[in-house]
Amino acid sequence: MDKQVMAFDATGEEVPDRIVVEEPLQIVVDGHSVAITMRTPGHDEELALGFLLTEGVILSAAQIRRIDTGSKENHALVFLADGVEVDFSRLTRHVFSASSCGLCGKATIDAVAGILPPLESSGVFSSDVLLSAPALLEVDQSIFSRTGGLHAAGIFDREGTMVVVREDIGRHNAVDKVLGHCLNAAIDLTQCFLMVSGRVSFEIMQKALAGGIPLVAAISAPSSLAVEFAEKSGQALVAFLRPPKFRVYAGARRISFKEVAQTP
Repeated sequence: MDKQVMAFDATGEEVPDRIVVEEPLQIVVDGHSVAITMRTPGHDEELALGFLLTEGVILSAAQIRRIDTGSKENHALVFLADGVEVDFSRLTRHVFSASSCGLCGKATIDAVAGILPPLESSGVFSSDVLLSAPALLEVDQSIFSRTGGLHAAGIFDREGTMVVVREDIGRHNAVDKVLGHCLNAAIDLTQCFLMVSGRVSFEIMQKALAGGIPLVAAISAPSSLAVEFAEKSGQALVAFLRPPKFRVYAGARRISFKEVAQTP
């Protein structure tokens, strides 16, 4: 979502422009407020579903009875299925999440990583498939093309087909949205990879692991914690994915590299 505003250019002339909308979303589970995240409105149900998956609140879409995003502005009211129990006391650290960092307030890395075992899937992805992904992601960044102010996340299968792309002012929100979409659609993420439009940090790797995604690719740089997490979790981490080049920082076994022709 974006809106038109008036701004002044370098000459002092007033000109029309478009900027991305940022508003809070409060996620409430069975009457308990578990998070307030600053997001770009749109696909709020997917965002709430993805958030609850990556934070370990739910394991499947079947544990949700319904999500109401229409009755109260900037709220996602989540109702769990009968018999689903949640320890709300361990979610108190999520009272606020800034748009720039999905893990603000978490005490230690171990508190996050300890509940998610390393991946054992043997998915391998072609380097040609990885190199084709940035152009496909860019095509679906409609709001970014108008505002220049959003992150994008996309899910691609092993053949390079784009499954879903979502945009948001928060990179972790964009990831939660695509994960929520795939959870609703019962898509097997162990045979897919995640691509993000900016840098890749620890929380992106953690969210991908929660979804069972074996490879994460990024247009920009990785952080040191992202690399360490990928190594421990059995994930591949590809960064600086800018055709015709990329760099692999972890999990090279998950990539089928194109053979380079030898000069006779």
